[in-house]
Amino acid sequence: MTGDDPRCTTSRALKTESGNTRFWRAPNALFAGSDGGAEHWAVVASLIETCKINDVDPLAYLTDVLTRIVNGHPNRDIDQLLPWAHRAQALEAAA
Repeated sequence: MTGDDPRCTTSRALKTESGNTRFWRAPNALFAGSDGGAEHWAVVASLIETCKINDVDPLAYLTDVLTRIVNGHPNRDIDQLLPWAHRAQALEAAA
């Protein structure tokens, strides 16, 4: 990734494929209620954007990962839960 990658931005405005502008819900992010809430929001936002960069559906990814964790996914295999690993697993399953 380079600083010129349009999928990565520090701006609140994001361009969709159709050319429309979409904005982050800044009040939700800025007023998380506490420092801990803000940190949790940052983790979730980071995971969602990482999914998008890796062509992974964020909702499907989060649903799968949370299900695996609840079902006792071993800590030693935490790398399998990362978005790029999720995409690789989905591609293998499709092949």
